[in-house]
Amino acid sequence: METLLSIVLGIGLAAAAGFRVFVPLFALSLAGFYEVLPMNEQWQWLNSPVALTVLAAACIIEALAYLIPWFDNLLDTLAIPLAGLAGTAIMASTAMDLPPVFTWALAIIGGGGAAATIKGINASARATSTVTTGGIANPIISIGETISAIVLAILSIFAPFLALAALCFLAFILYKTWQKIQARRTQTLTETL
Repeated sequence: METLLSIVLGIGLAAAAGFRVFVPLFALSLAGFYEVLPMNEQWQWLNSPVALTVLAAACIIEALAYLIPWFDNLLDTLAIPLAGLAGTAIMASTAMDLPPVFTWALAIIGGGGAAATIKGINASARATSTVTTGGIANPIISIGETISAIVLAILSIFAPFLALAALCFLAFILYKTWQKIQARRTQTLTETL
């Protein structure tokens, strides 16, 4: 059961990295610092006060940077691969009692895949918002992403299975949003031609 719990925790935190790269890392560091969660031996450095301080500052800077309409699209370009890396690292740090080959396969596919997929969908939504609203709606989207990352990280730590259910619901909403974006793009292309 502990292994399953660590996998669900890792997937939830990795998915949160798809919204904001540093929020789940900070949450994991905070949980480790206060001994709420056990961590793999290789990831004990996340429990340090220095890591906690650096990750807190990174969270604040990242959240504020996404509020700048022209800069947020540039950040998305950089953050898609970073989210995948963060998701992979988070999943690897929470996986307990698994052989290394399974840990890293699960981390890359489950953690990195979840984070990169969510970040890619969010980047697409932000690009569409930039085109359709001139970037005016982008700060609203950014605030929603930050809140989603915080809520998903907290749920993952304190109620991992609830976080997984929320993630499934969120995936459904993101999929429907992506469908609407694609329909708008198709309609715009049709009207342009």
